[in-house]
Amino acid sequence: MAMDDLKVFTGNAHPVLAQEIADYLGMPLGKAEVFEFTNENIFVRILDNVRERDTFIVQPICSPVNKSLVELLIMIDALKRASASRITAVIPYYGYGRTDHKDQPRVPITARLVADLLTTAGANRVLTVDLHSSQIQGFFNIPVDELSALTLQSEYFREKGLEDLVVVATDIGISKRARDLAARLYAPLAIMEKRRLDNSGSSEILNVIGDVKGKVALAFDDEILTGGSILNAVNTVLDKGAREVYICCTHPLLTPPATERIVASPVKEVVVTDTIPVTGEKKLDKVTVLPIAPLLGEAIHRIHTGLSVGEMFEQ
Repeated sequence: MAMDDLKVFTGNAHPVLAQEIADYLGMPLGKAEVFEFTNENIFVRILDNVRERDTFIVQPICSPVNKSLVELLIMIDALKRASASRITAVIPYYGYGRTDHKDQPRVPITARLVADLLTTAGANRVLTVDLHSSQIQGFFNIPVDELSALTLQSEYFREKGLEDLVVVATDIGISKRARDLAARLYAPLAIMEKRRLDNSGSSEILNVIGDVKGKVALAFDDEILTGGSILNAVNTVLDKGAREVYICCTHPLLTPPATERIVASPVKEVVVTDTIPVTGEKKLDKVTVLPIAPLLGEAIHRIHTGLSVGEMFEQ
């Protein structure tokens, strides 16, 4: 399949990432108008010919979350009506991913609702990175390719050559992914046992399963919101005798007061990817950003040419 048949577009959520993906693919970014009228209605116009083209829309569902989501839905509809042959929603960060099940009475499963909206709008495929829960893939009746940032993260920490390293899963839910990272780093695994206190996301740590005394701890999670939970984990492992602590996550939401907490914390370094823009106050000396564009660009190339995406992660 010729690369001439490929078009990559972006909304307003993360145009820098979209441009980096286009640069990786060696092609110009698709042209489109995407803006908001004074009445807050979103307008989209695709300026390139996409008839019978393989099209990709790069749009994480990040702040402003609801605007980013609606932009994505409208762009999908615009491409469908412009006769694109296939539309892939490239969603580096899948917003609403935390609401993937009913954990109390009379609440929605919003992650499923978002999946239904994307499919109804006309998406033929979804490409994403490190879903909060892998079961979200099952909410779709279209193909979903979930990429993992573990390769980037493990390579970075291998190059640092940290001795006596232990990977610390910040809760039991992330323990499988943390175990995979620990295996790549030839390090043991420890797990934080904690419980949620309320709907605000606050939690308390009940126990640390595993040995961290005298070790360099790498606290691992899929995303950082306010930083409360993961920094509680940092303080706990230090109290348990860890020499120093690093943090690693894929999605740096870093909503207030996360940056203030990170600056004031004893953590040595916070390693994230740019699935979400890391700009403004998020750009801290302690924050290291690993570029995700090559991973997404390679996956787009493989999807377009009919190659295996899974082979990217085979060792």
